[in-house]
Amino acid sequence: MDKLILQMKGITKVFPGVKALDNVSFLVKTGQIHALVGENGAGKSTLMNILSGVYTYGEYEGDIIMDDSATPCKFRNIKDSEKNGIAIIHQELALVPELSVAENIFLGNERQKGGILNWHETRYKAAEALKLVGLNISVDTKVRHLGVGMQQLLEIAKALSKDVRLLILDEPTAALNDEDSSYLLDLLVELKNKGITCILISHKLNEVVKVAQEITVLRDGSTVGTIPIEEATEDIIIKMMVGRDLVDRFPSRESNIGDICFELSDWNVFDPTDQFRKVISNVNINTRNGEVVGLYGLMGAGRTELALSVFGRH
Repeated sequence: MDKLILQMKGITKVFPGVKALDNVSFLVKTGQIHALVGENGAGKSTLMNILSGVYTYGEYEGDIIMDDSATPCKFRNIKDSEKNGIAIIHQELALVPELSVAENIFLGNERQKGGILNWHETRYKAAEALKLVGLNISVDTKVRHLGVGMQQLLEIAKALSKDVRLLILDEPTAALNDEDSSYLLDLLVELKNKGITCILISHKLNEVVKVAQEITVLRDGSTVGTIPIEEATEDIIIKMMVGRDLVDRFPSRESNIGDICFELSDWNVFDPTDQFRKVISNVNINTRNGEVVGLYGLMGAGRTELALSVFGRH
């Protein structure tokens, strides 16, 4: 039997008025990419927040066992989980835009001696971490100058700088284009080949099937089951997630579209902190009665700024 790096047994987490996790079991083998999937609200992020020390020991029931230890882990904070080689990268990136790449990599984990920062070691170790994820950029670059894909890789470099053994990624490709997503998934495979175990949370089942060795499905806060990738198809995974066969993923529908009821013409919005920086440029859009219009784009494309400006925020 393959060696287990992680055993989460009987995990139950209750928030006021709702049981988010109900006796969940989750086992991960050493040196694999293990996917954790489920519908929104299934409990995936809650389970990983428990593992990473965001929800501390005593705030949940059940045991976390690392490796073959006879003593369950009692993480009091994130630092405790990091000491055990666990690192989590949340969907919302935790980077400081005005700090440099090197400063962000060691933020909260500063290279110092006697309370004095060692900038030479900081820059040298940061450059080593960047090489591990294939980022060819200066360690002095301000994070605000990096695209979303590079920022995601920077988060991984930050995790690797902490000697991570178990890397948790929560929807890492949600805001990435196809090219950046493909590069990140290839990187996860490289890390797996180097002995780093990964837990991948994703709604993109095609990506899950591409890189994972096992898949665990949660539904309504409970464990549905774990299957090897050889037995997994998108239809099987979806059935486990929703509890039934989906005969038609995209059912046909009839629309009765009326006249234009809202319209923007040559709409421009400037950054409230920098009057010379235009965040929305000459946007033209309209909606009609009985119509649902989707506003789509990558993180940083201006979707939020457009919506806020329409409501008078900017």
